Amino acid sequence: MRNTMLGLAALALAACQSAPVEPQPAAVEPASGPVAPQPALAAAAPAGSTIMDTSVTITPPAKGVPAKYAAFSGMWAGRLEGAYEAKVAVQTISANGKVTVTFAWGNLGDNNPGEAAGEGRIVGSTLKLGRLPNGADISLTMMPDGTLSVTYALVGQTYRGTFIRQ
Repeated sequence: MRNTMLGLAALALAACQSAPVEPQPAAVEPASGPVAPQPALAAAAPAGSTIMDTSVTITPPAKGVPAKYAAFSGMWAGRLEGAYEAKVAVQTISANGKVTVTFAWGNLGDNNPGEAAGEGRIVGSTLKLGRLPNGADISLTMMPDGTLSVTYALVGQTYRGTFIRQ
């Protein structure tokens, strides 16, 4: 009797180790009435990666915006200290150099990934943002090669990197 029980237990254990069965797609029923729009989903990204909200939009600079200011417009991405992913969307630029931005970061030192909207001003070749809600101070300097040299300072820690237009 004992050997029979051990044999059944071994058989049950072997059955648990079989290959998983592929799930079958569910039948799709036609909708009966209006269908609410579904939010756009970001592509799957590794934990700690930088993810910019899909609703962030870039408004092209108006004709009256000086070319040296307009050069900042767009989506930029890079790594701070060569390790920490970050992105900045320079969303609007006015003729007097005022800007609106969204800055997103992945794991950054002790900070979890996040995103913050902010405002700033371009003076010369540097865009200086007002302090972001998370307490970060950020400046972006346009380099002769068309990249941005970024400085991100938060809680006594300063991170630097180069961003390229996306």
